[in-house]
Amino acid sequence: MTARRAVLLAGATGLVGSRVLARWLDAADGPVVIAPVRRPLVITHPRLKPLVGQWDAAAVQSALAAAGVPLEAYACCLGTTIRQAGSREAFLAVDRDLVLALAEIAHGLGARQALLVSSVGASAQSGNFYLRVKGEAERGLAALGFERVDCLRPGLLLGERSERRRAEGWGQRLAPFTNPLLVGPLRRYRAIRADTVAAAMASLAGRGPAGRFIHEYDELSRAG
Repeated sequence: MTARRAVLLAGATGLVGSRVLARWLDAADGPVVIAPVRRPLVITHPRLKPLVGQWDAAAVQSALAAAGVPLEAYACCLGTTIRQAGSREAFLAVDRDLVLALAEIAHGLGARQALLVSSVGASAQSGNFYLRVKGEAERGLAALGFERVDCLRPGLLLGERSERRRAEGWGQRLAPFTNPLLVGPLRRYRAIRADTVAAAMASLAGRGPAGRFIHEYDELSRAG
């Protein structure tokens, strides 16, 4: 993807999203990045168009018009936890509803591709609430009519977050010992560096052919 195109990036301040943003801005031929955010970003760049507190189609369309480029893709790195969100309903509002609301805006403005950081084990039929929500987001994304949909399904993400997640912190400490034990079909559950997932998302953006693609540990590692 080049600067002659734009991407709508949701979750630009998160563990993976901030790394995706950095990769695109560091690339000489990177795209224009339109980033809806809750708070002003600490970085500036000629190709970065932050939309502070603006999550509507009119704001995105205005940013595209100002940049003079068409929208190529929607890249979503949104993600929270039930503890952070405060309730299941609040978690749903972010990890499914906001994901799909922004996807609908992007598709309506001409984006041909959608990329989503989901989770290993995601399934709309899962008995696990977290995985079911992730699966419902994937299913909703596929139903919107994008030419290509890439669902990235990492296991535990390795990297420093701006906020503390206690269970994740323990998992990160144990990952060097547990990863080698996950072999065969269990390899997909291995912990993976957020930098690797970000590199995979950046490399997949703008890629063909059409279709729906699932990327788990091995595919993410190769793409990243």
